[in-house]
Amino acid sequence: MDREFPAYLVLGNSKQIKGQSLSPVRLPGGKHYPLISSEQAKAANATLPQARRCIEGSLDEAKVEGRIVVCMRGKNARVEKGEAVRRAGGVGLVLANDEATGNEMIADAHVVPATHITYSDGAALLHYLNTTKSPSGFITVPNTALDTKPAPFMAAFSSQGPNTVTPQILKPDVTAPGVSILAAFTGLAGPTGLAFDSRRVLFNSESGTSMSCPHVAGIAGLLKALHPDWSPAAVKSAIMTTARVQDNMRRPMSNSSFLRATPFSYGAGHVQPNRAADPGLVYDMNATDYLNFLCALGYNSSVIATFMGGQPDGVGGTHRHEEVRNVGAAPAAYDARVAEPHGVSVAVRPSRVEFAAVGEEKEFAVTFRAKETFLAREYVFGRLTWSDGAGRHRVRSPFVVRVVDKKKKNTNSLPIS
Repeated sequence: MDREFPAYLVLGNSKQIKGQSLSPVRLPGGKHYPLISSEQAKAANATLPQARRCIEGSLDEAKVEGRIVVCMRGKNARVEKGEAVRRAGGVGLVLANDEATGNEMIADAHVVPATHITYSDGAALLHYLNTTKSPSGFITVPNTALDTKPAPFMAAFSSQGPNTVTPQILKPDVTAPGVSILAAFTGLAGPTGLAFDSRRVLFNSESGTSMSCPHVAGIAGLLKALHPDWSPAAVKSAIMTTARVQDNMRRPMSNSSFLRATPFSYGAGHVQPNRAADPGLVYDMNATDYLNFLCALGYNSSVIATFMGGQPDGVGGTHRHEEVRNVGAAPAAYDARVAEPHGVSVAVRPSRVEFAAVGEEKEFAVTFRAKETFLAREYVFGRLTWSDGAGRHRVRSPFVVRVVDKKKKNTNSLPIS
């Protein structure tokens, strides 16, 4: 989360550009090598977009031989670009982000000496190449750096909301570590996972949902072991309501361009396992909650009856009621605090819930009303937090509001998704 593997590109003018890499290959001799952009090294039969991204066969061997090549991210795999450079006779790779991937740098086990740099540093590097008579550089051996800042921030490849299948549910639920994660690796493939890679390793650096998912699965398993009476919904609630939305600089989490992220990027926030073990309150679910949700989706009574084995009774309604269960100490009291979305007022009744025993449940209602300043059909974000007097527990729930009917903005049954 706050660890990186820096590998510096040292330019001929002594300027250093920090990137990331896990390439085990070193540049020989400790000397500077000529630098060339992949566009300048385009093969005669290749297109400019192909050369820009170092697609296999797009580089002119005569131009690349003995040089470090600057390639742009996109289209083909990051490690494939290094293989294309190696086959063309290049000695190193600088992988520069495009604007969409911004500041996200990923440490890969490249097959040549390499470093992965940000979009802004890539633009500065290309300026150096275009304004210098004999541009040169050297790529340092990667090392490990801890407590990097800012962290965490959202990866460019991370899935984004809104939920296209069921927009009534905020997705994603949470975010977890998923970039450059060291994990055990198969001996049946090389660290790049590509056919040309004959190397074999016991551990590898991997990125993606396939890395963040086991983090959350492990947290869920630990919580279930600690609280065997918790339902899956209670475990999920504990993980979500204790997640953080600030980075290690105490600023709101950002995306890969270092712009402020939203719950459509991180859901409830970044997981905090220790806090999830003692969430204070949990939102549990039962069959009626699911049936209410089906009603909200527009299913009629006859359809819902097929799920119930009978006719629904007391399902539906226009008011949003929730229940929280005390899983912390007792007695306990929690006060509600709301960060309102732009253009929408939010009322919580009651605004204070008191518990005399562990396991006790309390009901509350949330009402949304559009203000004169609401933005029609725009998604806006807010948050409900229950806090106990000691400040030990802060039970946070994000919500997303979208006013979809201008004519009903002053009614209790305001259509809000």
